[in-house]
Amino acid sequence: MPDILTQDNVLVRMQEDIKRALQKPVDQRRWVMVIDTRKCVGCHACTVSCVAENKLPPGIVYRPVLEQEFGAYPNVGKRFVPRPCMQCDNPPCVPVCPVNATWKRDDGIVAVDYEQCIGCRYCVTACPYSARTFDTGHTYTQDTIEQQGYELLANFEYGEQRTREPGTDHSPIGNVRKCHFCLHRLEEGEVPACVSTCMGMANYFGDANDPDSMVSELIASPNVMRLKEEMGTEPKVYYLV
Repeated sequence: MPDILTQDNVLVRMQEDIKRALQKPVDQRRWVMVIDTRKCVGCHACTVSCVAENKLPPGIVYRPVLEQEFGAYPNVGKRFVPRPCMQCDNPPCVPVCPVNATWKRDDGIVAVDYEQCIGCRYCVTACPYSARTFDTGHTYTQDTIEQQGYELLANFEYGEQRTREPGTDHSPIGNVRKCHFCLHRLEEGEVPACVSTCMGMANYFGDANDPDSMVSELIASPNVMRLKEEMGTEPKVYYLV
């Protein structure tokens, strides 16, 4: 295992990497995530923290954890593969949008404009990673004795306050949603929620354009891979296997 993964204060170093990257112009950053599948135990803490951070409703999951069995009996095993949005350099979801509601930012994060999105879901079909879902407006406590107010609280995706009141400005209801690397946290110098809550420290985040960043060292490892590289999407989520 690389020495870099055994150092103390890994989160502190990642935050320092992020703050250093924020000093550069946006188009000189390249945010990437590295996930060490050897350390992921399938606890789903990243999934839960993402739901809590972004106040996600039923059916919306930005950070599922997939399970994969390998080997042949009796020599079998199981690995867990967290699958956020890949934030592709060549995102198939972008050109299919008929109203230009989704685009790649200068820092590489693929964003969605909820005010522009018409909910056609072409991008959902186009994404080879199944990383996009549609917000139908449901809540967990609807049709119960009392609709719980906390489910209607605003979140701060893409740096703006987003209410869950149907028909209001900036509401994601009726639109396609996806992981955005916790952009609202990132721009404040914080790591994404999924990174900070991983019990096994299997998630790493930073600027790949910074040769001194932790992620730059990790993606240079010989055991690194990306999902569906053959499709030419150039995903910015890397896996250590």
